[in-house]
Amino acid sequence: MKIYNNPTKQNWDALCKRPVMEQKELNSVVSKILGDIRLNGDDALLKYTKSFEGVQLKQFKVEAAELTFSENKISHELKNAIDIAYQNIYSFHQNQVDSSPSIETSPGIKCWRKSIGIERVGIYIPAGEAPLFSTVLMLGIPAQIAKCKKVVLCTPVQKDGSVNATILYAAKRVGIKEIYKIGGAQAIGAMAYGTNSIPKVDKIYGPGNQYVTKAKEIIQQQGVAIDLPAGPSEILVVADDTAKPDFIAADLLSQAEHGADSQAMLVCTNEAIVKEVNSQLNKQLNKLPRKKIAEKALQNSKAIVLKNTDLCIDFSNYYAPEHLIIATKNSENEAEKIVNAGSVFLGNYSCESAGDYATGTNHTLPTNGYAKNYSGVSLDSFTKKITFQKISQKGLLNIGETVELMAQAEQLEAHKNAVSIRLKSIYNEQT
Repeated sequence: MKIYNNPTKQNWDALCKRPVMEQKELNSVVSKILGDIRLNGDDALLKYTKSFEGVQLKQFKVEAAELTFSENKISHELKNAIDIAYQNIYSFHQNQVDSSPSIETSPGIKCWRKSIGIERVGIYIPAGEAPLFSTVLMLGIPAQIAKCKKVVLCTPVQKDGSVNATILYAAKRVGIKEIYKIGGAQAIGAMAYGTNSIPKVDKIYGPGNQYVTKAKEIIQQQGVAIDLPAGPSEILVVADDTAKPDFIAADLLSQAEHGADSQAMLVCTNEAIVKEVNSQLNKQLNKLPRKKIAEKALQNSKAIVLKNTDLCIDFSNYYAPEHLIIATKNSENEAEKIVNAGSVFLGNYSCESAGDYATGTNHTLPTNGYAKNYSGVSLDSFTKKITFQKISQKGLLNIGETVELMAQAEQLEAHKNAVSIRLKSIYNEQT
């Protein structure tokens, strides 16, 4: 990792830049794919599946028999691991259920809010070199708790025409029955517009590469909701002299192996830490099956040395990482100062990969600095909030004049009259 010693705040912008594709070319490629799907539906999907995946499909939907057969391909130990993760994720998200009571804002006026599951949701699960079955749990469980009526899952097909067995098992575990063999930007288009085979949804969730992220950005501009901007993965580690260099190296590599466009950042108080971490990176990197991918990602990564931990926290807030590890002596105190991050891990033993799989928190998080204004996926992401109010005669008598005066001040006479006509009726009944 390249080392930057005590950079001034004027240089922080440059240090916080993420690796990205040239946007004009990316936008052109993805827009063409989406336009083709919108116009030609299934025919376009078949064409792109053959072109990108090298598979000639006869149908997109995963049949019930394939879903059931997937269980036989998974070890008992992995099933148990998935079940443990399921329970932890379910518990954390069940705890987010909104039970807001009604409130009497004034005598005779009751107001309340109700959470309703979004009716039709689409989940995208990457499954190229790394089939992310854990994301099925992270998105399927809150959809299950929210009681969304229709959950559609799209994931890339394998070379043999099947879907990764662990993805199918996880989907079955969370109750998803509509699974389609389609990946990339074309999967986002299929769920956004609908085709003869794949139903249109109201909101699309899930991470992906820059093509998937761009597709989500475009369809959002066209009126289809998305969860959040979730592109290439990233991590930032804040460390002091109490941090363990081998732990830090392992955490940095856990993100670097996601993809060549991932980014791993180390911000610390001592250059000696960086040198030890770099040494550990070289040792651990050579043992990784995805060494080449991680090496490319590390070329985008940086180690920044600052004078004290407060400055490290300031830099982290400026960068707004998807994942933040605070490996310091007083990590819980430092955490109080965090205002921009997707998910935070405190202390030497809180490895980010634990949150990726099984602690219970959601791992679908904002990247590319969007943690400054987006939250990670939660139960709320799968619901909409509807407000209700009930006004009695007494309530309208209490608030009526207030509404009349405000409507009149805005020169909206019909608004005023909607109250006045009711007040007149009440007065007539009382006399």
